[in-house]
Amino acid sequence: MSPAREAWLERTHCSPQRPLEPSPHPSLSPQRVSDDLDRLLAVLPPVVQRALAGPDQREGLLEVVLDLGRVPEARYPGRVLALGGDAIERSDLAAVLQRLGPFGGDNRAGIERTLHRISAIRNRTGDVVGLTCRVGRAVFGTVAMVRDLLDTGQSLLLMGRPGVGKTTALREIARVLADDLQRRVVVIDTSNEIAGDGDIPHPAIGRARRMQVARPELQHQVMIEAVENHMPEVIVIDEIGTELEAQAARTIAERGVMLVATAHGNELANLIRNPTLSDLVGGIQSVTLGDEEARRRRTQKTVLERAAEPTFPLAVEMHSRHRWLVHRDVAGTVDLLLRGLASHPQVRELGSDGRLVLRDDGPVRPAPPTAWATASAPRHFGGAPLAVVPLPDPAAPRPAATSAAPAVPALRVFGVGLAAQQLEEAVRRRQLPVQVVEEPEQADAVLSVRGQLGLDPELRRQARDLGLPILVIKSDTPHQLQRAMERLLERRGGGGEAGAEEPAAPGVAPERLDDAHAALEECRLAVEQVVLPQGRPVELLPRSEAVRALQAELVHHYGLRSAVFGRGRQQRLRVFPA
Repeated sequence: MSPAREAWLERTHCSPQRPLEPSPHPSLSPQRVSDDLDRLLAVLPPVVQRALAGPDQREGLLEVVLDLGRVPEARYPGRVLALGGDAIERSDLAAVLQRLGPFGGDNRAGIERTLHRISAIRNRTGDVVGLTCRVGRAVFGTVAMVRDLLDTGQSLLLMGRPGVGKTTALREIARVLADDLQRRVVVIDTSNEIAGDGDIPHPAIGRARRMQVARPELQHQVMIEAVENHMPEVIVIDEIGTELEAQAARTIAERGVMLVATAHGNELANLIRNPTLSDLVGGIQSVTLGDEEARRRRTQKTVLERAAEPTFPLAVEMHSRHRWLVHRDVAGTVDLLLRGLASHPQVRELGSDGRLVLRDDGPVRPAPPTAWATASAPRHFGGAPLAVVPLPDPAAPRPAATSAAPAVPALRVFGVGLAAQQLEEAVRRRQLPVQVVEEPEQADAVLSVRGQLGLDPELRRQARDLGLPILVIKSDTPHQLQRAMERLLERRGGGGEAGAEEPAAPGVAPERLDDAHAALEECRLAVEQVVLPQGRPVELLPRSEAVRALQAELVHHYGLRSAVFGRGRQQRLRVFPA
């Protein structure tokens, strides 16, 4: 420990270093917390100082709120404590402002050589009418959660809700990289929150150098300046929040400099959905697949894919101070999420005994919503799973029937005279289990604007031959589209709906339409999952003559052959590879 930091810790006698837990690693010191809390209380009104004089009132204090005309409040994790009974007056706020340093362009001020942050709320004329006094603490030992990641030299991104400890962890990481790993570290300190107020950095960042930012909107320029002028091996940044800062981060990473940063968002999926910051995880682009590739993936033809390598190969989701989720392969995780699959981050928890527990026990969250994930999974109708029975190889025993259907299917809708973007927006607004497809063969239902379907008789015939229900709406307004989606979902659930054009396939009674849908879906799954990829014949379940005719037409559409086997009610279709 450097003499400067030893001297600073000795001065903080009001908040001594208190060991929290034993270290799980012999090379890591126990967690210690130091906060110059007396320095912060000294600038607050006397009534607040008296109310927070006891150790119980100081323990766990997050911030003190001073609002004009209201009783001051002390905020702790999960609770709020009123301080005294008198409301704050303008003279109280003026006295506090007089003891503080100047406010920057981000309406923040500090106390020199401390980590406390005071943020102002102003009225329309610019006068301060409220203050949020945030307690800044230097916590030594939190880096144990990601100590192994620092040795890799790869850029690291920290995410989490406000107050979870992102900046505290960033400060400790900067110190370990500079002091323990002997790296050249430069901290880009936009609001003086990492290294404290004043021109001399707080000892909590160790030997790391600090560059201050005159105005928040210039942070991206200072990031580039640090690389060009000071030859750092590591750049530490707090709160990347604009597109220019994301571009600057990619530029720095491409120059071989390690980045350690925080970003807005609770988890990795938030960044994927954020068009401003998605470049941090590789960026998202829309790709149109060929027919064969779309059939192989079992997706629609237009899908979302990662555009480039992530700026940050490593990412950490801070769910609490003692539970972090680590993504050791951000590129792979993003690819999984875009395909609608579950991610598998490593769970790291700090136990009550001070030991770090690592857990890799499968997915910890479901796949993202289908509104932005474009993968299409096999489906079934009527609540009963579909059985696809492949014919055996000559030397292999016949396998048992298996089900490829998920528990909650999505309704696939093909739009006529409707833009896919309109339909997807309607799905997103109501969060409906609906997927927009580009071909009628992929659809479970057809949605058309009045008059459009009549312009394409071939499409209308194709929809009838496939047994697809057709719903005609008057206009393409958002309300009409949302209501139409709901009506299609109700009809699939057996509720029926007036106003929908419910075509019956030739020879199929309307009450047996759901059976026809299930038979066609069974046939599609057999073709796309067995016959085409494996080159093996498949025997479908027994169906009526009319339904077998529909299945045979669908098989012919794929360019395959089929034949009928069995007698009486056991007659069934067998599909052969081309």
